[in-house]
Amino acid sequence: MVTTTALEEELLALAGSVPDPELPVLTLAELGVLRGLQLTAPGRVEVRLTPTYTGCPAIETMSADIERVLHDHGIPEVEVRTVLSPPWTTDAITAEGRRKLAEFGIAPPRPTGPAGGPVAVDLTLRCPHCGSTDTTLLSRFSSTACKALRRCESCREPFDHFKEL
Repeated sequence: MVTTTALEEELLALAGSVPDPELPVLTLAELGVLRGLQLTAPGRVEVRLTPTYTGCPAIETMSADIERVLHDHGIPEVEVRTVLSPPWTTDAITAEGRRKLAEFGIAPPRPTGPAGGPVAVDLTLRCPHCGSTDTTLLSRFSSTACKALRRCESCREPFDHFKEL
């Protein structure tokens, strides 16, 4: 059993408050990419971070932003380690993160459920602008590889959909 100190919890909250560089409406904690933080020695912290997909270009910016926040809080040595296993999935996005995505005009990913569990039958996507399920895929990729571009046929507004992984 791993115990967490009050300082580690405080530093984890600080690291988790860093905005995602590609979706600044979300924090890294809400995105679910921050896997943990451990104080390894006085003034030295190791942070574990999982990219949304292998090769995600934002991981370097995330790491630098975490280092900056923790340095500003008085931690002189910060090591951010990229952890690929277990892989990140969209199920890691918090309920608050999903709410913020929809509020920002991005259709949040549908829950994928437990590995090996039943497959969701609901294949519809709701327009984040008007709530209609009458949407069309315009492009499998949008401004980032983890999003698709769709259009609502009811309100005619385009919107991003955060793809399920």
